[in-house]
Amino acid sequence: MANTLTNIMPKILAAGLMALRERAVMPRLVNADYSRDAAMKGNTIDVPVPVAQTATNVTPAAVPPTPGDTTPGVVQITLDQWKKTNFHLTDKELTEIDRNRHFVPMQVGEAARALANAINADIFSKYVGVYGYAGTAGTTPFASTVGAATALRKVLNEQLCPLSMRRGVVDFAAEANMLALSPFSDAEKVASAGVKIDGEIGRKFGLDWAADDAVPSHTAGTITTGLAAKAATAQPIGTKAVVCTTAAVTGACALLAGDIITFAGDTQTYVLTANATQAVAATDVTVNVEPGLKVALAGGEAVTVKADHVVNLGFHRDAFALAMRPIAQSTSELSLGNEIMVMQDPVTGIPLRLEVMRQYKQVTWEFDVLWGSALVRPELAARLAG
Repeated sequence: MANTLTNIMPKILAAGLMALRERAVMPRLVNADYSRDAAMKGNTIDVPVPVAQTATNVTPAAVPPTPGDTTPGVVQITLDQWKKTNFHLTDKELTEIDRNRHFVPMQVGEAARALANAINADIFSKYVGVYGYAGTAGTTPFASTVGAATALRKVLNEQLCPLSMRRGVVDFAAEANMLALSPFSDAEKVASAGVKIDGEIGRKFGLDWAADDAVPSHTAGTITTGLAAKAATAQPIGTKAVVCTTAAVTGACALLAGDIITFAGDTQTYVLTANATQAVAATDVTVNVEPGLKVALAGGEAVTVKADHVVNLGFHRDAFALAMRPIAQSTSELSLGNEIMVMQDPVTGIPLRLEVMRQYKQVTWEFDVLWGSALVRPELAARLAG
């Protein structure tokens, strides 16, 4: 049995990785360049975040100037996601896999796809910290023009997102609209017939486009009786805890983390980092936002919240970080008879572990993956509302 498993397990792992790669869209697009050392759930990984610098004049002197201090920030990613799927193989299926390298039961692919879906969903869930915003809430972009792409590009440019390694991920409704537009698909305009033949949009308007059915939707909080920056209260540039005022009605303000708001007289969009709920009939509500205020508030500026929207995304590769580690395991002498093998996909970087467990009168096959993800540089990302 051991020799048979040794032959079969690599085939099953390879088939699982092929199915996983097919569905793992976001792991291919975000930064996953981190150590692959074995780890356990709960371990943390430090991701350095660079700080902006300013060029200064050179003044020749006998003694060189003291270099200015730069302290890069750090975002910690916790390996808090450990997911598994399992499946059963009959003796007939095991025999077929051993004899025929092209035979793989369909359930193996489904088990791997479920893990890919979980990884995608976890990365997408980090959209709540993205404050860049383009498009119209409730309206699928690209219905008739490419204006959504240029508007998204404008936001990324204004947020100083590097021009290289930009990605765009949209839902299938937006992708269908894109494929119907000649600037995205006509061979004479894009110098390629690939879009018409393969249905792959590729790189357009400075972004590498992909589509995924896991693109999330954001349900916005509410402002039922109006909300404004507190009157006669000056709140300077950089403020992140903005004091606002609403009517003295319980629940008049019920904004949620992840909501996008704007202040009258300021074109910058801000994201709420925490719920802002008026629990009692008080008039002051502190709204915690990112980034800090770009325009100082004098008081009285109306607050507007963006409505429910599909969160299509445009981002630089370094906006999101994905850390994946092979799971630390016991030595073969302590595996208690289980067969364990790990294989890492060279495209997505996902280390998929396969464990074969002999139970009472049955054998269980199980895939598992350990990972963590985070939004590490929100300034390098923007939502394209749909």
